[in-house]
Amino acid sequence: MLARLKGWARAVKRDAILLWLAARHPAVPWAAKLLAAGIAAYAFSPIDLIPDVIPVIGFLDEVILLPGLVWLTLRLIPPPLRAELRAQAEGLAARPVSRAGAVAVVLAWVAAAALIGWILLGRAV
Repeated sequence: MLARLKGWARAVKRDAILLWLAARHPAVPWAAKLLAAGIAAYAFSPIDLIPDVIPVIGFLDEVILLPGLVWLTLRLIPPPLRAELRAQAEGLAARPVSRAGAVAVVLAWVAAAALIGWILLGRAV
């Protein structure tokens, strides 16, 4: 069961990358491109439509809504192009994670927190 869940998680990650690639590919129909861009942005965003802190329905977007929209968008992409994009997405998903990118994101958050703290403390004085 655990192996099956891990496989499903890998497929979801690969399909999110596939949608990001599809949104940028010139041969993808405009409706699929529009949906792919929105879904990829939502999938990679830390902001949820339904917050996860709400019991049960908090995970509704990740379990039902997002996979359903991914399925719909993939059906709008022609099968040969979908196979090409899936191969590209698998290659990108297999790449090692960028530690420099992670450090850059952490530094950006630290800088933003410091700026907010400086503004709040500066106004309090």
